[in-house]
Amino acid sequence: MNEDLEGALTAYITLMEEGAYFEAHEVLEAAWHPLRMRKDPLANLLKGLINGAIALEHFKRRRGAYRSKAKRVFCSYERHQRLCTEGIVYYPLFQKACNLLEEVYYISSDKIVH
Repeated sequence: MNEDLEGALTAYITLMEEGAYFEAHEVLEAAWHPLRMRKDPLANLLKGLINGAIALEHFKRRRGAYRSKAKRVFCSYERHQRLCTEGIVYYPLFQKACNLLEEVYYISSDKIVH
């Protein structure tokens, strides 16, 4: 398992910038498991970022009811995004990941909805 949270966040950001949303989800999921087992509060923020990447993957694949699936999954990110606050470990990376995710999601959803 990937317990290198800094490396996982860096890889997530790079993969998100490349449009490799499923791969970004996989990278963070590997880092999320140990945090979840330790009941680390950051596990929920990671869970939100993981689900945000999956929401974008739904838009990318455009299968079935992808808009409603993406919206439903993105709600998990929105619930946990408030945990991205100054003072958490790797805050600049978390902030960059959150900002990038929101930017891409709202651009993607705007293109599809309108």
